[in-house]
Amino acid sequence: MNLRNEYKNAWEMIGDSEKEQVMGYCEGYKKFLDKGKTERSCTDFILQAAARNGFVPFSEVKEIKPGDRIYFENKGKGAALFVIGSDPTENGMNIVGAHIDAPRLDLKPMPLYEDSEVALFKTHYYGGVKKYQWTSLPLSLHGVVVKTDGSKVDIAIGEDESDPVFYISDLLIHLSKDQLSKKASEVITGEGLNVLVGSIPIKDEGDKSSVKLNVLRLLNEKYGITEEDFVSAEIQVVPAGKARDVGFDRSMIAAYGHDDRVCAYAGLSAIMNVKAPVKTAVALFVDKEEIGSVGNTGMESMFFENAVAELIYLEGDYREIKLKRAFANSKAISADVTAGFDPNYPEVMDKTNSAYIGKGLVISKYTGSRGKSGCNDANAEFVALLRRIFKENSVVWQTGELGKVDQGGGGTIAYILANYGAEVIDCGVALFGMHAPYELASKVDAYMASKGYEAFLKEA
Repeated sequence: MNLRNEYKNAWEMIGDSEKEQVMGYCEGYKKFLDKGKTERSCTDFILQAAARNGFVPFSEVKEIKPGDRIYFENKGKGAALFVIGSDPTENGMNIVGAHIDAPRLDLKPMPLYEDSEVALFKTHYYGGVKKYQWTSLPLSLHGVVVKTDGSKVDIAIGEDESDPVFYISDLLIHLSKDQLSKKASEVITGEGLNVLVGSIPIKDEGDKSSVKLNVLRLLNEKYGITEEDFVSAEIQVVPAGKARDVGFDRSMIAAYGHDDRVCAYAGLSAIMNVKAPVKTAVALFVDKEEIGSVGNTGMESMFFENAVAELIYLEGDYREIKLKRAFANSKAISADVTAGFDPNYPEVMDKTNSAYIGKGLVISKYTGSRGKSGCNDANAEFVALLRRIFKENSVVWQTGELGKVDQGGGGTIAYILANYGAEVIDCGVALFGMHAPYELASKVDAYMASKGYEAFLKEA
């Protein structure tokens, strides 16, 4: 009997054949990252994968039976995938919920202006960012423009090698004496995150903003849009470029959007392998987590509750008490990332209670900040259940806190599901550089997330 506990390196815990599975899984994950630069494009990827794997939209469903595979879409920015169990929904579900939004820069409603004969876009940053990290990088534009007639124009510029990219300038070191004396949070202001988009003037002697006019001309020629159309647009500025392997051993991935797409892809992959569960299995993908889970596409909305109500209705004899019981009897993983112990910054971490890159899937009993404020603190019984599931299915896992007690912290969607009475725990992947334009994750941790979520979804 081993009285001590030590979390081991996951690469040492698996054989050569499973290492090949890790690498293969992460090739698929990198494609998801490359295509899913926004919550809209993530949702498109998720629903296409769902359709290929036998899931049908709820609008086509007239009755349900065990084993049915059904999906609900939420305004193009989220989705819920269900595999119907042999137990009535009233008896509870096994849920893996992740968010698919990520920190970024959004264009303002009237973004385009000219100053000193260059054209720029004004932005409003979304989520928690270190603003200075977004300068001097190649950037791309992704999103949608909706015209007054309801037609949509998809925008994706800066990813192909033949595309132009965009750029936010920083102050040259030679003139940075005053800038470098400021706090890091003040080096670049939110209003200073203006994206350079052009510098060639149009030949129109009567227009003082001829560079801006030339940009509008180019946009109109390619996309058929005018300046007013920006008012009804959702265009995001994100880092340009693809996910890349890191290290001589290619054991890690650097990319934009690991938070929280590493867990979203794991949840998607996991539910694809669920065939005939006892409990209805759910993979849930939501928006707006980075700004508080608000709005009609965030976890605070009624979307998921309404979807479950629709399924109970199709089972027959719908009553509100059945809906309440369905949630109260459910078990859920809030699939979100956490901080990995970074040897470059050991002072902010409790080394004995930190998650480590490469040691597997992370169980976080609680998150929150400075005294667990705002967190869901999972019950010990549920933690024990998860330990058993992972042990029985050879999932390499560890525990982890998000930094020292008084250092800071963060939240997830866990508390929202817990409000219904469900058993909920945070369980995800440790990252370096969370919320940076490029974050880093271990391939073996990403794979173990999918393996662990699948085992959980199949639990009776």
